[in-house]
This record gives sequence, C-alpha cells and structure tokens, in this order.
Amino acid sequence: MALGIASVHLAKTLRSSTFKLALIAIGIFGAIVLTLFSYVYLSTAYYVRGRSDSALTAEQAILQRTYDRAGRGGLIAIIQQRISDEHFQNSLYLLADPSYSFIAGNLKVWPSDLGGSEGWQNFHVQGWKADAAHQPMLRAALKTLSNGDHLLVGKDIDDLDAFTGKIKAAFIFVIALIFLLAGVASVLVTRRTVGRIEAINTTSRAIMQSGLDKRIPLRGTNDEWDRVAENLNSMLDCIETLMREVKQVTDNVAHDLRTPLARMRGRLEKAYHCRRDSEEDQALIGDTIANLDGVLRIFSSITRIAQIEAKAQRVAFRTVNIAEITRETVELYDAAAEEKGTHLSFVGDQRVCVTGDRDLIFDAVANLVDNAIKHGRAGGHVTVEVVESSDGDAIISVADDGPGIPAAEHLNVFKRFYRLERSRRTAGNGLGLSLVAAVARLHGAHIEMLDNLPGLKLRLVFPPNLVSLSQTVMQATNGGQQITKI
Repeated sequence: MALGIASVHLAKTLRSSTFKLALIAIGIFGAIVLTLFSYVYLSTAYYVRGRSDSALTAEQAILQRTYDRAGRGGLIAIIQQRISDEHFQNSLYLLADPSYSFIAGNLKVWPSDLGGSEGWQNFHVQGWKADAAHQPMLRAALKTLSNGDHLLVGKDIDDLDAFTGKIKAAFIFVIALIFLLAGVASVLVTRRTVGRIEAINTTSRAIMQSGLDKRIPLRGTNDEWDRVAENLNSMLDCIETLMREVKQVTDNVAHDLRTPLARMRGRLEKAYHCRRDSEEDQALIGDTIANLDGVLRIFSSITRIAQIEAKAQRVAFRTVNIAEITRETVELYDAAAEEKGTHLSFVGDQRVCVTGDRDLIFDAVANLVDNAIKHGRAGGHVTVEVVESSDGDAIISVADDGPGIPAAEHLNVFKRFYRLERSRRTAGNGLGLSLVAAVARLHGAHIEMLDNLPGLKLRLVFPPNLVSLSQTVMQATNGGQQITKI
C-alpha cells in the first residue's frame, strides 16, 4: 500500500510543470557550468603545455647557439653535460648524423615514428630510461642543423598528462555531482510543491462534496504556501459568511413576502366566494394595492441597494451641501415626529460641502431620521446635527433617547432584512440601514454607532479625501462609549 502511494506521488512529481521547469533550469545551468569548466580545463592544459614547450624552445635555442659557436664538438660537450646534470633528468637529448645514426645523447636510437620530420612531435620510446616501467609520453622539438645533423630536444610529459588528467577527472566528477544534487533538489522541491498543491486540491474536493466547513491545513512554517493557505482560508470564511447571509436574507424575504401575499390571497378568495358589494370590493382592492405596494417597495429597495453597490450612481456625483440636504430631510419628517410626540430638531453649520450624489445622501439621512423616530422613545427627542470637524471630516449625526441597539447587534443591523424584532410583525423590511451602509461605501464614508446614554447616536462621516470605496469594520472604545464603525 505504501509503495503504491509512493509510486502515485512520484508519478505526480514527474508530471508536474514545476519538475519540468526545474529540469529546464538544470539543463541551462548545467550547460553554463560545463562550458565554464571546459574553458578552465582547456586553459589549464594549454598553460601547462605552453610552459613545457617554452622551456624546450629555450633549451633548443641554447644548443643552437652552442653549435653555431663551437660546432659539433661543442654541441656534443653540452649535451653530455646536460645528461650528467640531475636537473635535466627528465630531459631528452639526441644528436644524430644525416643518416640518423647516434652521435650523442641519452636516447640511443632515433625514433622510427619521427622519420625526417621537424617541429613538435609527441611519441613513445621503449626503455629510454633504465628504470622506466612503461612507455612514457615524450614531447620533443626537432631541428636539422646546417651540417645535416639532426637534433632532438625533448621532455617526459607523463607528469603533465597525469596532472591534466586529474583536472579533467575532477571536473567530470564535480559536474556529475552538481547534476545529481540539482536533480535530487528539484525532485524534493517539486514533491514539496506538489504536496502543498495536492493538500489544496484535497480540501477543494472536500468542500465541493461536504460543504464550506473544511479548511486548508497549515504547517506553521509561515512560508509562501502557508500564506496562500491562510488567504484561501480567509476567502472561504468570507464565502461561508456570505452564504449564511444569503440564506438569512432569503429566509427574511420569504417571511416578509409571505404575509402580504397570504393576506392578498385571503381577501381575493373571500371576495371570490362572496356576493359583490361595491364598497367592500373597493376596500379589498385598496388593501390589496397597499400590500402590493409594500412588496414592490421591498424589491425597489433591493434593486436600489444593488445599483448603489455596483457604483452605478457615481455618474451623478457633484459638490453638494449636506447641511441643506439634512435640513430638508428634517423638515420632511417634522410631521411624522409630531404625530408620535417626538421633538425633532436640527443644529449645525449652514454650509458643509462634500462630493456625492444628492438624492442618495438624502435617502440615507431620511432612513436614519425615520429609524430614530420609529424606534426612539415616544415623546422623546431626536437631534440631527451637521458639522465639519477640525480634521476636515463632514459629519451628519442623528441621536435619539430611545432603548438603543445592543452592542452585539451593531454590525448585524446593517445586513439586508435584518431586524431586531424577531417576530417581524412591526412595519418595516430591514433594508433602511442596508441602504445607508451602501450609500456610505459608495461615497467612501463610514458609519459610527455610539451609545447616546440613553439611546443611540448614528454618525455618517465623510472624510476629506474620498479615496476608499471599500467597507471597513472596526470596533473601539472612546471615553467609556461603545463605538462601532461600518
């Protein structure tokens, strides 16, 4: 079983693109190393051989000058001197007459392989030294003198060949070792990469089969693969949260639509089985239209929020005075506040300008004021304020003295169709604050929820530079008050 699993892993490793890229990299690197080592080897061999040839050329020049000055006798004398000197024990000398008969030197017979050639020659001679166990490689410079004599000056280069051979063997070994280590390293790295990718694939398959509760395992190495796994896990967390919210929205939509639709069906069924009465029919039609209007308002709010979140409304951005917009909103809701016995007031600067969509900002403020009146204390106070802070922020604040919102629910109330009243029997659809949050995101603003002690204070804050259109959620404690930013 273990052998089969290992074979599968090996097959995946060999088929992976990482391994193929590693082989290409090894090939390119190996070609570069091979070229470099070949150059070093050839340069070393050429240098060593060149030093030897330079020494033989110098020795031949000395003998030539001796011959030119003292003739054959002087040449024979210096050759005999060289042979008896231990410093020249690896040197080879032979002076032969025009018929290649021996005259002087430590090589007794002119090598038959050389014939009458001149210049540089490599050759073997059996027994040129009494203690030689094999035929060494000899290199000699050949020259024919003016009287027809033949002069051979050579050297035993077996040591040089052995030296260059060792260099060659060392280079071959190093190159083979480099390729071996590179191959092993590529297999190990590829297997590690394939293993991490396979872990991601396994988790992906598990998610597709069983749900979003699976997560990619981390190894605690804090390397790039762990960071990728952390990002993917965070993405899965976001997806799981969104799916839960979608399910919650679906359930809430079904609940909110079921009631008016059931009422309409009941009325229509009752009218169907009853005798016609113009007044009752008129009342039934009126109630049905009211219920249909409520359903249409829900879908209209959903569509409007979707358009805002898609940033389709940014084409209408211009410089607007939010103090004027807010004052108009307060005037619009003044009658509704009086009906509930709530004192609605506006305070703030005369002119506070931001760049945005006037209608969307009006809708957002209207929802905030409407919520404050509906959910505030009967006979209480609702204060709407517009100011520009010392930091340049434009702030719209709506405060009431009602029961407020529990801190644990601060973030939830901005979800679509979310309502604190679980029975969902009171008027409303839970989309007001969702629209406010969408407008805030579109304008790069954020919403702050503060305890008003008693009641709730909601602040819509527009920063001086509207550069961020993303949603930032943060909780902080400021002066003993619970603050939630959306």
